[in-house]
Amino acid sequence: MAQAQAKRIKAAAAAFTVPQSRDEANEYIGDIGRFQRERERLRADMNDEMAVVKERYEAAALPLGEKIKRLSAGVQTWCEAHRAELTQGGKVKHAVMAAGKVNWRMRPPRVSLRGKDNIIASFKALGLTRFIRTIEDINKEAVLAEPEIARQVAGVSITQSEDFVITPHETELEEVA
Repeated sequence: MAQAQAKRIKAAAAAFTVPQSRDEANEYIGDIGRFQRERERLRADMNDEMAVVKERYEAAALPLGEKIKRLSAGVQTWCEAHRAELTQGGKVKHAVMAAGKVNWRMRPPRVSLRGKDNIIASFKALGLTRFIRTIEDINKEAVLAEPEIARQVAGVSITQSEDFVITPHETELEEVA
């Protein structure tokens, strides 16, 4: 008969240390605060450097953008003047040239409304209610106000969770205006 081998249970080592006293926990919280402040200083330094780099490249790109605008306006003007020839009398909406392609695209139709209440009243008066949307939705604030009644309805559940938050003490500096 074969001997039964004892099963080994492997557990991963904790990837963090656990304070062993209230004083040590307080020390950890202080360290968290220091690390958070250091991370914020690094983030601020990074953003300062990125702002300088971004400003330098935007300044270099500005004249190029102006040149692109002027050339684009000129190409569009020429293409509009020769549209019939470029689109084969309107059979196509594009033209391919050696250096690239130009397109004419129709945007999807869009509706603009001014005076929505008057428009709704006019639609109703004309019997055009198919143009009016009525939206029904659950009032979650009312459900939370009367949870015991709301829970009686199938599909309604009200849950609440708890977060553990560590907030190291910090002193804010006042801004000088």
